[in-house]
Amino acid sequence: MCGFVGFFNEEDNQARNTEIVRAMSDRIYHRGPDQGDEYVDDCVSLGFRRLSIMDVEGGSQPITNEDGTKVLLFNGEIYDFQPLREELEKAGHVFKTHTDSEVLLHGYEEWGKGLLTRLRGMFAFVIWDRNKRELFGARDIFGIKPFFYFKKGKKFIFGSEIKSFLANPQFEKDLNVNRLPDYLCFEYIPTNETMFRNVYKVTPGTCFTVKDGKFTEERYFTPQYDIDEEKSVEYWADLIDSTFKASTKSHAFADVEVGCFLSSGVDSSFVVHEMAKQNKIKTFSVGYAEEKYSELAPAEEFAKHEGVPNFTKKITAEEYFGATPIIQYYMDEPLPNPSAIALYYLTGLAAEQVKAVLSGEGADELFGGYHYYREPLDFAKYMKVPQPIRNVLGGIASHLPAFHGRRFLMRGRYGIEKRYIRNNYVYNHSEVDGILKTPIPSKDPSFYTKKFFEEAGDVDDISKMQYVDMQTWLVQDILVKADRMSMANSLELRVPFMDKEMLAVALKIPAKYRITDKTTKYALRMAAEKNMPEKTSMMPKKGFLTPLNDWLKRDKFYGMVKEKFQGEVANRYFNQDAIMKLLDDHKAGKAHNMKKIWSIYCFILWYEKYFIETEDPTKTDPFAGRADRLRREQA
Repeated sequence: MCGFVGFFNEEDNQARNTEIVRAMSDRIYHRGPDQGDEYVDDCVSLGFRRLSIMDVEGGSQPITNEDGTKVLLFNGEIYDFQPLREELEKAGHVFKTHTDSEVLLHGYEEWGKGLLTRLRGMFAFVIWDRNKRELFGARDIFGIKPFFYFKKGKKFIFGSEIKSFLANPQFEKDLNVNRLPDYLCFEYIPTNETMFRNVYKVTPGTCFTVKDGKFTEERYFTPQYDIDEEKSVEYWADLIDSTFKASTKSHAFADVEVGCFLSSGVDSSFVVHEMAKQNKIKTFSVGYAEEKYSELAPAEEFAKHEGVPNFTKKITAEEYFGATPIIQYYMDEPLPNPSAIALYYLTGLAAEQVKAVLSGEGADELFGGYHYYREPLDFAKYMKVPQPIRNVLGGIASHLPAFHGRRFLMRGRYGIEKRYIRNNYVYNHSEVDGILKTPIPSKDPSFYTKKFFEEAGDVDDISKMQYVDMQTWLVQDILVKADRMSMANSLELRVPFMDKEMLAVALKIPAKYRITDKTTKYALRMAAEKNMPEKTSMMPKKGFLTPLNDWLKRDKFYGMVKEKFQGEVANRYFNQDAIMKLLDDHKAGKAHNMKKIWSIYCFILWYEKYFIETEDPTKTDPFAGRADRLRREQA
């Protein structure tokens, strides 16, 4: 695990380019406090920060091939590197480290971009070919590992985090204000653009080349459903069980101690159960003093059942609000998911004892864990009513006062492509203009999800919804907060559900074995039940609950948000009367506006960190992550 940075040189001054790439690397010190190094030639400058997980002594980067003509920067883990290495050694390649990283370098020499289809792991990497003067890069099929680039004219800067670009004089920092409406709707930008103009995300499952200033991107992997209706649910439960056992075993491989996150849910419990059979592990859980929002009790109970130690922390409201500004800095882009703060403290807790952890992210999207996936079942019979009749009934309902079934009739006018409104959408598209100080032309969220519904192909509505979530919510939100919050505390986070072979299984399971009228993740829960108590395997999904809704009604925290809502940044971008009404109505109990308030509040905090403050906040912020605190202490 690490972070990398790089750029095409604007001037032929090796000393100056080395200084710049080192400054860029320092901005992401938290991604790799164990080691840092650079490679600089007359064309490119490459920098690296390392968190040592495998081949602790000998796995430093950048890594070159035998004759020094190719240079590798790699962030992630390749779980099938050992058989790939054996194959490459038989082909004559000479390895100088014991890391999984070097497989990428020699694999690219041997197979070119064909290497990518052989990889089982999480990765973002670049290979610089000195002879061809060509940069090759790729990102894993899920988008577990981040990869950004800035491109304007001949300028090309890339790295694991956008904040590293701030140290490069070629970078032109500019707010991508046209994407603000998308952020308000989704809580992230649902395309490969970012909140910085001319900064882009490498799309998961793609590779690219840069040569002579030309950027060329190609998709090497697209998930495709291949649903098999013939097999029984018992068959799928057995296959999930065996595949997950193998995935967990490969994800546990490391030269350092690996722990596990543990909540009350089936996903993390399944991970802990498999890890506890293979290793002597530690587990980590967080909660709140407010017991109704805390999952610590069932987590501790399951840890005792498995015979593993469980380390816990209760987060206070003061800690929660105190860490939010620095968390928005670590995010790179504003991300107002309230669970991110809990995850930040959870990774900090784990980082005090281990260097790597396994977590349960991805199970909901692959195996059908969200309650709203049941909606197609609720609408199944109604969808057989002719469209014109549904249109009339929905139109009438929209003009009537509230009554039971009104929303059902209104939504029943539409097919799944338009009816798909995730429960985590923050603002409706129709609300955005009233929130912004100056309206910005924008598209309805369904515009962005439409292409993913089409990509999903001719499958049932539940499968389509899951596919869209895999391409949007999972990539842009769930995996972002998992990566940034773990790396903020210099902790490697591995996700065994986000595995190539697990995905292959998930894409074959019929929807009826994923979602039923009684439960979610049906087949996965059956697999878990073979191994764990029914109380755990059938635990309803709760999400990462927070007391934020209640805290925003307290005078102290209401005041903190009010100060920002009445401040300079809010005045620049938002209708201050409108956002203050959201805040006041929430405090008075007239409306539940927590997500809408938090979305704007987080944007303001993020904007202040990147566009108003000039210093690296990790040097002064008391809530900065573990690596940055250690660096300050050492200095």
